[in-house]
Amino acid sequence: MKLTFLGATGEVTGSCFLVESAGARFIVDCGMFQGGREADAKNRAEFAFDPRALDFVLLTHAHIDHSGLLPRLCTRGFHGKIYTTAATIDLLEVMLLDSAHIQEKELGWRQRARSRSAHRRDTDSHAAPLYSVAQAQACLGHMHAVAYDTEIQPQPGVRCRFRDAGHILGAAIIETWIEEQGRSSKIVFSGDIGHAGKPIVREVTPIEEADVVLIESTYGDRLHKGIDETLIELETALNETLGRRQGNVIVPAFAVGRTQDLLYLLCDLYRRKRLPPLTIYVDSPMALKATEITLKHAELLDAETRAMFDWLRQQRDRPQINFVHDVEASIALAEIKSGAVIISASGMCNAGRVKRHLANNLGRSECAVLFTGFQAIGTLGRSIVDGARSVRIYGEDVPVRATIHTIGGLSAHADQAELLGWLRHFRAPPRQTYVVHGEAAAATTFCTAIQRDLGWPAKVPQAHASVEV
Repeated sequence: MKLTFLGATGEVTGSCFLVESAGARFIVDCGMFQGGREADAKNRAEFAFDPRALDFVLLTHAHIDHSGLLPRLCTRGFHGKIYTTAATIDLLEVMLLDSAHIQEKELGWRQRARSRSAHRRDTDSHAAPLYSVAQAQACLGHMHAVAYDTEIQPQPGVRCRFRDAGHILGAAIIETWIEEQGRSSKIVFSGDIGHAGKPIVREVTPIEEADVVLIESTYGDRLHKGIDETLIELETALNETLGRRQGNVIVPAFAVGRTQDLLYLLCDLYRRKRLPPLTIYVDSPMALKATEITLKHAELLDAETRAMFDWLRQQRDRPQINFVHDVEASIALAEIKSGAVIISASGMCNAGRVKRHLANNLGRSECAVLFTGFQAIGTLGRSIVDGARSVRIYGEDVPVRATIHTIGGLSAHADQAELLGWLRHFRAPPRQTYVVHGEAAAATTFCTAIQRDLGWPAKVPQAHASVEV
């Protein structure tokens, strides 16, 4: 049996792993690469396998860096089933269509920019979207729902089980057993493992045995701040900006997962009288739909979140949460000069409505920008976090005068100690552990930690490397 690493190697995006055995050929995840021109070229490249030859696909969760190329896979001839959880399917109905819509809108913006340029080119190899809204919609027809903790057999000789990853709604660790020549090998794909104690979702499920483990390492080189310290930092940033400086707070946030976490935490801080009355604008139609999906799957939520929803339903004195639907209302938020908390996607600031709010507020010293999630290399968010004095948005240079806060304790990803803690549940060391889904430094550091602290064999695979299992 052969395992090939086609993405998320030395980087945190483009998750995709190909498994080939005597009786089956499938991939786990089919994620979009994110962050600059190099990522765009990777997304547009032909797949390193024939999509028509795949028997099925396993999907860990809905985030675009794990799911974003599924419509492209289908347009290239894949005709099988995509197995994932029911909550993930609900989220994909929003996220894949939104991804296609953003691509089409960005194409229109680029075409208008080129038409105004004195150096207009007659051709543009990056003109077409990766896929259309219609193609994203067609991809949804391949989805097949799988319940947590239930074993399935997508192909003779292959068994799978999805376990709660504690990352976002519907996210899963996938256990796979592959029969070949009378022998069975078990591969565990961690997907993205959740940060302990985060709101909304339940804690990660421990796994006890495997022959091979692929484990993420997004924060494999660091420890998160404790939740109490994180809440103090969030509280201080909001009180300082909304109170003393009389500015706005802009929060770039992933529409799925992070936005719902933030709403919970802001309401909880207000309930405990640690924040003044709040006016919150959630400027993301996808975030509204994701919040509705979260409520639909109440059985997947932790007890604290269910209690918070009960409190909000009963209280008249609560934060004012406004979901912004249409573009005109989003544009009108530019008229608000103080007192607003604007939560908007995308989380890495590379697309979506948050770019408009950054353009309107980054240059104002009374305002603040709160980053609550990982910013990949090459993204607008990463440039701001790394201290850029100005950034380019919609073709214009925007000075960075706002206060920048990076609140890492809100991450949906486990830190190094939590990742090692999850691995310690294995009763015996796997024959091999592959460290994926982390930038090169983080992956290498975490690989060393596994070898040092656990005494396990571990490797950081190279892009497109293949190994025999």
